[in-house]
Amino acid sequence: MGIAALILGIISFIVALIPLCGYFAFLPAIIGLILGIVYVVKQSKVEDGKKGMGIAGIILNALAIIFIIAYTILFIGIGANTDLNELLEDYNTSYYDSF
Repeated sequence: MGIAALILGIISFIVALIPLCGYFAFLPAIIGLILGIVYVVKQSKVEDGKKGMGIAGIILNALAIIFIIAYTILFIGIGANTDLNELLEDYNTSYYDSF
């Protein structure tokens, strides 16, 4: 489970860094986070249990989720900003009027 959490964490983190593609990484990041937590809890009950891969998986999956949420908030804020929409409309009209 630790290896699965780490692999899902790496893939989710890389995909989450790509704007508007992070939504595809949300479900694997949640699954990887759960697997990492379960692995760390299981290894803490075992004497000399190694928890490194589970902890790394938890960190990477949590960072992926944070990036996905941050990009979502950022793009919602940009979309709700009417000044930016007006600016883009003015740019489009002036660009097409030049031809």
